[in-house]
Amino acid sequence: MIMKLLSSENRLSLEFPADASTSEQSTYDKETTSHSTSSNEEMLMKRNFWNSPLGLINPTLLHMVLAEALGTFMLMFCICGIMASMEIMGVRVGLMEYAATAALTVVVVVFSIGPISGAHINPAVTLAFAAVGHFPWSKVPFYVVAQVGGSILATYTGKLVYGLKAEFVITRPLHGSTSAFFVELLATFIVLFLTASLTNDPQSTGPLSGFVVGVAIGLAVLISGPISGGSMNPARSLGPAIVSWKFGGLWIYVVAPILGAVAGVVLYRLLRLQGWSCKPNSTPTTTHQHNPL
Repeated sequence: MIMKLLSSENRLSLEFPADASTSEQSTYDKETTSHSTSSNEEMLMKRNFWNSPLGLINPTLLHMVLAEALGTFMLMFCICGIMASMEIMGVRVGLMEYAATAALTVVVVVFSIGPISGAHINPAVTLAFAAVGHFPWSKVPFYVVAQVGGSILATYTGKLVYGLKAEFVITRPLHGSTSAFFVELLATFIVLFLTASLTNDPQSTGPLSGFVVGVAIGLAVLISGPISGGSMNPARSLGPAIVSWKFGGLWIYVVAPILGAVAGVVLYRLLRLQGWSCKPNSTPTTTHQHNPL
C-alpha cells in the first residue's frame, strides 16, 4: 500500500510539471504567433501606404510645398487687404501704398518660410532657377500648383472677409499691351538679377537679404505699377483672374515675368565667370539643402 501511494505521488509530481511546461509552451506559441501576425499586418500596411499616392510624397517636399502655398497666400491676402482698406476709406489705392505693402509682405514671407522652401512664392522664380539647374525640375510642378493655389485661396478669402470683388484685384495693361509686356519683363529681370546675386553669395548681405529682396520688389512695383499694375508674378495675376473668370491680357502677366526672370538669372550667371559658389539648392535667404524627390 505504501509503495502504491509513493508511486502515485511520484506519478502526480511528474505529471503536474509536464502540464505546466506544456501550458507555458502553448502560451509562448500563441504570443509568438500573435506577434508574427501583428508584424505581418504592420508590414502590409506600410507596403500599402508606400504604394498609395500619399506614400509617394516626400515629407520634406510636402513641407516645402505647403510653405509655398502659405507664403503666396500671405502675399495675395495683404494685397487684397490694402486695396479693400483703401476702398473702404473712400480713397484710391496709391502707388506708394501698393509698393510698400508688396515690399513689406515679401520681407515677412522671406524671413518666415525662407528656411523651409526658399520663399519663391512666384512661378517665374521657380522656373528661372530650374532653368539654370539651381532648382530640381522634379519639384517645379508642385511649387507652381502650390503658388497658384495659394493665390486663388487668398483671393477667395479677401472676397469673403472684405467683400472685395476679384475684378478689383486683377492686373491689366494701363497703357497698352506692348508697354505692359516689356515693363513686366524688365521689372522682373531686375528683381531676379538681384536675387541671383544673393543666391550666389548669400554672405554679402547676411541676415539683411530678406530686406534687400523686399526693397527690390518695392522698386519694381514703383517703376511698373503705372504701366502694367506691377505684378511680376504669374501667381499674383492668375489667382484673381481664375476667381473672376476673366482672362483678358493675362498672357502678358504669365509670359513676361517668366522671360524676365530667366533672363535675369542667366545673365548674372554669364557675368559670374567663375560660376556659382553656393550649393545647387540654396536660396537667397538660406543655404539649407533640400532633399530631392
